[in-house]
Amino acid sequence: MKIDNSIKPIVGSNVSETRGRTAGKTAANAQASSGANVRLSGLSEQLQASGDTPTFDAARVSQIKQAIADGNFQINTGAIADRLISSARELLNSQRRG
Repeated sequence: MKIDNSIKPIVGSNVSETRGRTAGKTAANAQASSGANVRLSGLSEQLQASGDTPTFDAARVSQIKQAIADGNFQINTGAIADRLISSARELLNSQRRG
């Protein structure tokens, strides 16, 4: 199989600039369409009403970073698997109810 090298790259094009222009047009189009109705899910409303914000423990993050750097970080695959299965069950149960 022969690779065709006849395609020439576009010179002076920056992917991030292109994405930025595209995103800006999308946002502008969204703003231009007045009268659009948005309805949040029940879960979203519950999260907003609860006022709970996730906590960030900078000290714990530093400990984990250091353990990884030292090669001492232990991963509990059993706990990860259990939580993943639990999360999947909750998702399936919520879809059945809704």
